[in-house]
Order: sequence, then C-alpha cells, then structure tokens
Amino acid sequence: MGHLLDHRLQHADHDHDHEDAHGRLGHLLHELAEMFGFGGHSHDAADQIDDALEADSAGRRALWLSMLGLGVTAGLQGAVVAWSGSVALLGDTLHNLADALTAVPLLVAFTLARRPANSRYTYGYGRAEDLGGLFVIAMIALSSILACYEAVTRLIHPQSVDHLAAVAGAAVVGFMGNELVARYRIRVGRQIGSAALVADGLHARTDGFTSLAVLLGAGGVALGWQWADPAVGLLITVAILGVLRSAVGQVGARLMDAVDPQLLDRARASLASVDGLTEVSELRMRWVGHQLRAEVAITVPPRLTVTEAHDVAHHAEAHLLAYVPGLRAATVHVGPDRPLPA
Repeated sequence: MGHLLDHRLQHADHDHDHEDAHGRLGHLLHELAEMFGFGGHSHDAADQIDDALEADSAGRRALWLSMLGLGVTAGLQGAVVAWSGSVALLGDTLHNLADALTAVPLLVAFTLARRPANSRYTYGYGRAEDLGGLFVIAMIALSSILACYEAVTRLIHPQSVDHLAAVAGAAVVGFMGNELVARYRIRVGRQIGSAALVADGLHARTDGFTSLAVLLGAGGVALGWQWADPAVGLLITVAILGVLRSAVGQVGARLMDAVDPQLLDRARASLASVDGLTEVSELRMRWVGHQLRAEVAITVPPRLTVTEAHDVAHHAEAHLLAYVPGLRAATVHVGPDRPLPA
C-alpha cells in the first residue's frame, strides 16, 4: 500500500537524492579537500547526511580537523609574535587559540548527544549541543570586547611594530586559516543541522576579521599612520558584533524550537500521498540537537478497523522519514475524520 506513491516521490526528488549521495563525506582525505575548498559544491541544510550516526561522526570530525587547523595557524603566528614583538598579532594569536578551544565544549556536547534516552532525559541528550552553542556565543561576545579594548588601548598608547612584512604575512595566514575553518564548520553544521557548529564557524570568522585588521593596520603603520591599526580594530569590532547577532539568531531560534517552514511544506506534501489519510489536523517539528522530530495528528475514515488505521499511520510515518531531510523520528496520532453514526 502506497508503494507506487513512494516511488513517485522518490523519482520526483531524484536530483535531491543524487546530491545526497554526492555530498556524503566518508573519508578523511575528502574532508580535508572540502575544508580547503577543493571539494566541489555544497548543498542546503541537512539534506546530505541522513543517518544519525554519520551526522554525529561528521560533526566530531569537523571539530577535530578545524581545531587542528586553528592550532597550526596560532602556532605559526606565535612564532612571528616572538620575532616581531607585535602586540596586535599577539592578540590575534590568542583569539585563534581561544577559537580552537571552543571546539572542546562542542566535542563534549556531541559525545553527550550519543548517550541513549533514559527515564530522566526521555528525549536523550541532544540539547547539550545547543548549550554548547551558548558557550560559543559567549566566546564571540568576549572576542568583541577584547578587540574593542585592544583598539582603544592602542589609540591611547600607540606602540611601534617591527618586521611589518612578517606581521602582514602572519595576518594573512590567520585570516585564511580562520576563513577556511569557518566555511568548513558552517558547511558541516548546516549539513547535519547543528546550529551550535554553525555558530562556532561564525566565531572562527570573527577571528578572521581580527586577523584582517592586523593586516590593514600593519599597512597603515608602514605608511606612517600609527592610528591606522587601532582605528581598523574598532571597525572590526563592529563587524564582530554583526556576526554575534547572526550567531544569537541561529542558536536562539534552535532553543525556541524554530524550524524552516519549508520542512513543514515537505512534510505536508509527503503526507498528502498517503492512502487512507483524509486530513492532517496538526503538524509540529522540533530539533533535539541536530536531530529533527515530528508530532503529527491525522484523521482517517471512521469505517477503518484499528489495524487498518494503524497501517495508515505507519505509512504516514514512513513517508515523513523518507521525504523530510534530517527527520529521525515521527509520532503519528490517528483519529476519525467524523463521528461514527449512532
């Protein structure tokens, strides 16, 4: 029952399924290629990774690789700091190191999310991921405060910088390292539906802006404009606040159980093809970590037996799981579409 309709749905979504298979990241070398921009095109939201275990693995892999990348970036910058004595570059190096360390609470959250549900946490531990997102937001806010403080301090107390070419080169390394990590985290975060990982990618982007400020400031100092470095630092602080606003929106929406309305549209479209279903009276969705869950109330003709109504509910659940990206579980309640005659 519903086999032909299932086949039609799958055929209509053939391009999406092809992208789904193409976007699976099964090997470490492929992940590194994607991280450094050699991996082709990206796709939307959680469409590429359908299996929950694979999503968890992709999230942890993204955190480990990005932490390694930012650690190398900070190490290279630290060597230049020791040579040049640049306070601005020292601040940027510390930012990069702090950004690398934000992966630690998210790794803990991903680990907790794998624990099974129990009598106390009946939906499991997926919300730990969103709590990790709050920590990332706090780190972005702290970065903006530190950037503003350093800029104002250097405006009041100008400092000379030696070996400007090396400082500029280290700033470029910092910007490129952060931007590559940011794109990688954001892409994987969207693939697996992790708002916390997306926010962490945005955090990496803020530190890339800080590196860019060091580069522009070094250029200004080379021209004799001692005020250029702190002035650009203030502008970057404003940019960081913009990224903070975006991260708050991402994590805040997830904490408020917001979902993309297009997911509801896809869910209703999939339910419309279920034989025996007369109406979808209620449809709700929520994210638990990076796993999507649905609660659905449907009506069926009152003449159906309990077994037949159960079959309709089972097919409705199957259609939802097959057609809605990222959906891991669906609870379907069945009721008659009108009272039985007396």
